Amino acid sequence: MRINHQLKTAINGLTSHKSRSLLTILGIVIGIASIILIMSLGQGAKDLILGEISGQVGSKIIEVRPGGEPQGMTDFLSMFSDSLTQKDVDEIKRKGNVPNMAKIMPMVFSSVTLNFGNENHPATLYGATELAAGMYNIKIESGRFLEEDDVKSNSSVVVIGSKVRKNLFENENEIIGKKIKIKGRNFKVIGVIPEGGQGTFSFDDAVLVPYTSAQQYVLGYKYFQHIIVEADTEENVPRVVEDIKITIRNSHDIDSTEKDDFSVQSMIDAIKTMETVMSILTLLISAVAAISLVVGGVGIMNIMLVSVTERTREIGLRKALGATDKDIMIQFLFEAVILTAMGGLIGIIFGASLSFVTSFLITKFTTYNWLFSFPISAAVIGILVSSFIGLVFGIYPARQASKKSPMEALRYE
Repeated sequence: MRINHQLKTAINGLTSHKSRSLLTILGIVIGIASIILIMSLGQGAKDLILGEISGQVGSKIIEVRPGGEPQGMTDFLSMFSDSLTQKDVDEIKRKGNVPNMAKIMPMVFSSVTLNFGNENHPATLYGATELAAGMYNIKIESGRFLEEDDVKSNSSVVVIGSKVRKNLFENENEIIGKKIKIKGRNFKVIGVIPEGGQGTFSFDDAVLVPYTSAQQYVLGYKYFQHIIVEADTEENVPRVVEDIKITIRNSHDIDSTEKDDFSVQSMIDAIKTMETVMSILTLLISAVAAISLVVGGVGIMNIMLVSVTERTREIGLRKALGATDKDIMIQFLFEAVILTAMGGLIGIIFGASLSFVTSFLITKFTTYNWLFSFPISAAVIGILVSSFIGLVFGIYPARQASKKSPMEALRYE
């Protein structure tokens, strides 16, 4: 029997029970649609987050942190050690040590309680310089940002985020020039950051002061939690990273990389790490969704077995007219593969449509510029996997059909 005739016979067998065929492939449709939705939204989220990080911080930014590369909670806490000092900043500044450095900014941070009149508000304090505005793309709604003179003179000035303003100055019309207390010292408000006016790294619930003032009046220590360095070009970032490592090792008299009491990471490395993590998470979630494909395959096998029983007389008649065991087996295999392939195709269309609608709603009702992404590779794999599932779970029912005796089948009631 020719393949095209077997294919036509299989299609006729499926279309004669349309409702049952559609219900049979429901598990495959849900599984493939879930995978397409997850992969599409995962790619959209990855593009959004990485785009925000790249757009805000920039690929030329390099972070130097105290403590070695974190391997666990103990190593993570080492980032609050005192290994980075002003001496390290001065050494990195020297052109002979790091010739491709464009900017450098020491940074400290701590959790503090802000006071204004009878109002109290917990917030994160960042001690930085005037360079923070450019490095972190910080916008100012009113007033001004930190200036170089503020840092040099240890000025008691503060730039506050939108949540800080709302909680401390809800009934105040003009807050520039007002004073808030941090650790018992008055700091004059010189600027306000608008809500969402700083990209991914939110300063909405934070205050920024000169790092010199933070060290002298609030923290009481002279070391740094971060040293932020900007390379002159993106191409020179790897070279700057290596120069910084060599410079700090020389400054700390370190003779082996295993003894490093600091870590250096560029934004390019951070973006690659985040991209890898998000890809793994997306694949893991997709793998969970793929379980429904196995469930759908079992459902198809059960329905095909029922179909074999119902069509016993048909099988017997075809065998009596000359159809071989192989012909019967191929027909039922075709039916299983066609069912699952159709389920995969419908699942791809449904998943892509749902993903498009979700992306549209996120863009329309939030501030995120969420772009729709159709995972072509996932669609191709979905079709192949669904067809493979039909083949695997269709073999047993097909073999059962092919083994039926034509005489017994014709007598079947």
